[in-house]
Amino acid sequence: MMKSFVLAAALAGTLATPALAQDRWDWSPGDRPYRLVGAGVQGLYPELRGTPRGRAFVMRNFDRNRDGRISPREAADANEAFAQIAGPRRDRFDWAARDRTVVVETREVVPVGQWDRRAMHDYGFRQTPRGATLTLSEDVLFATDSDVLRPGAIDKLRPLAGYLRSNPGVRVAIDGYTDSRGTNAHNQDLSERRAASVRAAFDAMDVTRARFSVAGHGEANPVATNATAAGMRQNRRVEVTLLGRRATEFARY
Repeated sequence: MMKSFVLAAALAGTLATPALAQDRWDWSPGDRPYRLVGAGVQGLYPELRGTPRGRAFVMRNFDRNRDGRISPREAADANEAFAQIAGPRRDRFDWAARDRTVVVETREVVPVGQWDRRAMHDYGFRQTPRGATLTLSEDVLFATDSDVLRPGAIDKLRPLAGYLRSNPGVRVAIDGYTDSRGTNAHNQDLSERRAASVRAAFDAMDVTRARFSVAGHGEANPVATNATAAGMRQNRRVEVTLLGRRATEFARY
């Protein structure tokens, strides 16, 4: 990972980062218009969504994986940078001002075409017949008997989303499991909804949903005994498999 410093020259709507290595960020009426699409668009400041230079500012600088879509994380980064450049009165920001050049330090970002190797290593992938598999416990993802992701779950999934965006050919299986408490029908439904929630999280991070197969297995295939609380905790899980990949790819960073 690297620390990115953003140089914003308001005269030309300029924003540059070492990671993106672009040399021309200006917008003028002769340029092609920029469209904003993606799960993060509604979270952008109106000054960015609603003006041609604002849209150019976002698309040229914060579409880090160059997929033409703005994710919630990319929108948050754009808002943060613009807020620091424009100050408290964003609605009065003058894109054409000639005397403003501001250096803004942004959060750490993974350069385009790369992914966070240490974070992928830390997932602890294991080799299975279908590919490299990681296990996410209920405690990390969900409250008890719920399919709503905990606030910190997205951060846990973010490095994997970055890997998938950088490796568009990799397909993924998401499998949900429960312990043996409750009826078979309830456990089957809960496991399906939880697997679908994880897939939806990747969708919100702009990983194409067609790449995923999603299944719930209820209380089938336990990895520990259901006779103890500790065993049941292990059985309540979601497994994510990178189909056809080797776990050894992530053994070192």
